[in-house]
Formats: sequence, structure tokens, C-alpha cells
Amino acid sequence: MKITVYCGSTFGINAAFEEAAQALGREIAKAGYTLVYGGSSVGLMGVVSRAALEAGGIVEGVEPQFFIDAGVAQHDLSSLFVVETMSERKALMIELGDVFVALPGGIGTLEEISEIMSRVRLGLGPDRCYVLNIGGFYEPFKDLLKAMVAQRFLDAADLEVFHFCESVEELMGLIKSHSV
Repeated sequence: MKITVYCGSTFGINAAFEEAAQALGREIAKAGYTLVYGGSSVGLMGVVSRAALEAGGIVEGVEPQFFIDAGVAQHDLSSLFVVETMSERKALMIELGDVFVALPGGIGTLEEISEIMSRVRLGLGPDRCYVLNIGGFYEPFKDLLKAMVAQRFLDAADLEVFHFCESVEELMGLIKSHSV
């Protein structure tokens, strides 16, 4: 199974984000899954990829050429797919992945997991997605989704397949139970 992880290219200010990224990379490798991510060596992206590699995992990065030119590519990956645009990067990460997870991150992370949520709703696959709500980071997003339900822009049933997990252990348990 390939787990696509979306996350920040910086660390944020909460040390728990970095700890979660490290634990997630390690647990993906330990479970025998492949990590698919944005290919960078910086921020939470670098942490999750290095942790998976150090635990003996397979890591596939997808990186636009202009980020490679800027010197932020992770160089010891199992595979690095080089694309020209961010749109191509996002499309290939979706194509490669079976399961989709968001760690804390910025607007790019939000865009990526929101696209997965749209795909879930439209029945385009996958049938669920996961958000690591470390330290309550995604509480405002959860509140927005609830407001969308209240205003009938989203069905309440959709919230049952958008899984907000409080820990890596909870996340991995859900992934394993859903993949059976």
C-alpha cells in the first residue's frame, strides 16, 4: 500500500508536529507501506521522508524541477519523480497513492487534502481520507466542514469518511482496519 502524505515545507512552531511527522514516517515503514510525498528535504516533508528511510522504508518523492533547482530535493529517496508544475505534482501524487493523509501544513497542504476530500465526495477514489489533528491544529477546518453541513453544502455522511486523528497510533490503526 502507498500512503501519500501532505505536510508543511516548514516545521511550524509546535514541536509536536515534527514529532508526529517522524513517528508517521517510521510507522509507515514499519508497516511495510510505501511513503509518497512532495519530494523535499525541508520542513515536515524532510522529517517524514528521512524517518521512513531510516526505518528501512520505501519513499517515493514527487518534485517540480524548480524546487530541485532551488536545492530542496531529498537525494536518497527510493524514487524521485520530477515534474514541471505543481499541478502535475499533485496529480502524480494522487495517481501513486492508495491512502491520503494530511499532517499540519500551510495553504498547499490544505489545497491537497481538500482535493482528496472532493474526490471522496465525487466517488473518484479514494473512499476516505485522514487528517492528523496534532495539537488541535485542524480544529478550525473541522468547524468549517461542520458549518458546510449546517448550511447544506456538505452531507453529514461525508464527515464519517473524513477521519480526523489525534495521534499517529490512531491514524495507523484506522488505516490498517480500513485496508482489510
